[in-house]
Amino acid sequence: MASLQESLQRFKKQQEKCQAITSMAARAGPSKGAPPRPANAKPPAPAVKFSNDTERLQHINTIRKGPVGSQMKRVIDLLLETRQAFTPEQINEACYVDLIGNKPVFDSLRKNVKVYYDGNRFSYKSKHALKNKEQLLILIRKFPEGIAVIDLKDAYPTVMEDLQALKGAGQIWLLSNFDSQEDIAFPNDPRVPIKVDDDLKQLFRGIELPRDMLDIERDLQKNGMKPATNTAKRRAMAQVHGIAPKPKTKKKKHEISKRTKLTNAHLPELFKL
Repeated sequence: MASLQESLQRFKKQQEKCQAITSMAARAGPSKGAPPRPANAKPPAPAVKFSNDTERLQHINTIRKGPVGSQMKRVIDLLLETRQAFTPEQINEACYVDLIGNKPVFDSLRKNVKVYYDGNRFSYKSKHALKNKEQLLILIRKFPEGIAVIDLKDAYPTVMEDLQALKGAGQIWLLSNFDSQEDIAFPNDPRVPIKVDDDLKQLFRGIELPRDMLDIERDLQKNGMKPATNTAKRRAMAQVHGIAPKPKTKKKKHEISKRTKLTNAHLPELFKL
């Protein structure tokens, strides 16, 4: 029993000693010198830094809150420019459009005629699947009545340069359509040469056109063609705004030379000389 009491007394003294040391350390404050770090100790973890890229985050937020059509355009432009297939996650990284979190955009994009979706990736889909100039020429030759250039513009990246090259080589014609003001590509097959008699050429070039545009427009309409101009409307608008019409200068017949004569001579490319 005596030994137990002695043990308790020693334990109490040790506790009192530890409390005294702790109190002294608290009153003295933190030590000025840090203890040396062991050689094999791990370096302290870097402090966590919060992103300061507020402008970029605001830009992303603006895109994702934008209209469905605006977000679709960003994705289609990406597919058109890169000509690559993207998963929804890759699209989100590339142009910040979240297809997974925005079902209306996802569904609209999947149904768009300019987009192909294989169940996993989205890619651009042109009207005509062409890859080079040779395939372009083969396609144009399938349309003897002409094919609109607007339907070919997105076939592949260099299609417009190839169209000009084919025109320069005399393999196709590029003519404007008065109705839509768009170019039409026509095949010019060298295997079918067309020879025009000189008499017919002279007759065509010798046709004198009316000097008044109203008369020209009437003749076009009589022959079932739509004039590209509307002279009557233009003159009426000029009168409303107080613009005086230009006086017509009458020239004597002997003063009209071949240089001033209005004929079809300005269209030599329609005949093979």
